[in-house]
Amino acid sequence: MKFEDLKLIPSILKALKDENYSSPTAIQEKSIPLILSGEDVLGTAQTGTGKTAAFAVPIIQHLVNGQQKESGKRKILTLVITPTRELAIQIGESFSVYSKYTNLNTTVIFGGVTQGSQTNALKKGVDILVATPGRLLDLMDQGFVSLKDIKYFVLDEADRMLDMGFIHDIKKIISKLPKARQSLFFSATMPKNIVELSQQILVNPKKVSVSPVSSTAETIQQYLYTTNKNNKIDLLYHILEDSSLEQVLLFSRTKHGADRIVKNLLKKKIKAAAIHGGKGQNQRQKALTEFKDGTIRVLVATDIAARGIDIDKLRYVINYDIPNESETYVHRIGRCGRAGEEGISISICEPEENAYVRDIEKLTKQKLQVVSDNPYPQTDRPMNATERKEAEKQKQKKRQEFFANRKKKGGSKNSPNRKNKR
Repeated sequence: MKFEDLKLIPSILKALKDENYSSPTAIQEKSIPLILSGEDVLGTAQTGTGKTAAFAVPIIQHLVNGQQKESGKRKILTLVITPTRELAIQIGESFSVYSKYTNLNTTVIFGGVTQGSQTNALKKGVDILVATPGRLLDLMDQGFVSLKDIKYFVLDEADRMLDMGFIHDIKKIISKLPKARQSLFFSATMPKNIVELSQQILVNPKKVSVSPVSSTAETIQQYLYTTNKNNKIDLLYHILEDSSLEQVLLFSRTKHGADRIVKNLLKKKIKAAAIHGGKGQNQRQKALTEFKDGTIRVLVATDIAARGIDIDKLRYVINYDIPNESETYVHRIGRCGRAGEEGISISICEPEENAYVRDIEKLTKQKLQVVSDNPYPQTDRPMNATERKEAEKQKQKKRQEFFANRKKKGGSKNSPNRKNKR
């Protein structure tokens, strides 16, 4: 199927062509006709499936087709709620790209920055508003935002929204929306509380589901290093000595852990930055921009901060900490190997995380490929002081031997550290 087959208007088709989009993804093929026909939609879709275009494109078409009926100052006709600043910015950019041959106006509002530029944009008139819950409610209380004219409402990443504690904010926002509207609800998972929330928002929704959370892209090679906790950072240095890993998204379980990893990498002259909830909005945007343009090599992220990060042709994801939820692993590695591109995921596992790996393999029905060329292998029990001292000597010896042999052989054929040749 081609986008032309979805009966899209010429201005949208031209914008999609500019982005080299020719065929819709599964979620787009299923959702766009339903949304164009005015149905409420309950969508289950992972990050990276093309979900934003699935709702943005038909909403833009609705707005363009209805413009001749509207007069006077622009009113907010579309509201998209999303949990993080990064995702809000990304969705706003997508709306702007797909609507660039129309005269629609998109504005993004989020917390963590001064509100001046956002309120100025709202005063000029907005067709499409993309917002995080906290800042939206704040500007509503101040009288800068009215939701009485909303015709199209989107709640995106609903499961993450609830994980972050936004349930009460969401219910406040919903109470201010007109009853007569088209509502779209997207979530990567559908636990009971998400289903209950969707029932408060949607009317006779059509259900759309693609890419179950248990699946990983076939284009992603998944490698596993097993080591001990005290050797993790040294193993990371070893992995990053491969210069072919030129752009790496690395996951840490905590924001403090993320900062510590960045500090250690910078000591080794490896350009890195962290992105997490403890960083200011400007810091997070700066780190993301520098990662995308290649100024920094390693972007260290927590799961919540990484939700919505979309980097074209990203090849490498490293799990410095194995997540205790198997679905989180699937979401993480799904950030590489998108749209048919090759991706490599590398997981570093300490003994207490072995059970998490088994859970991941059970969920995905795939075995992670254990890397044998590992200078810091996992031991079965903690070492005492004498053993640690001796192990350190052996480690240095093995390290020297490893790199000497690797230099002679030109790298192991099966190792992710060997530069991939196409």
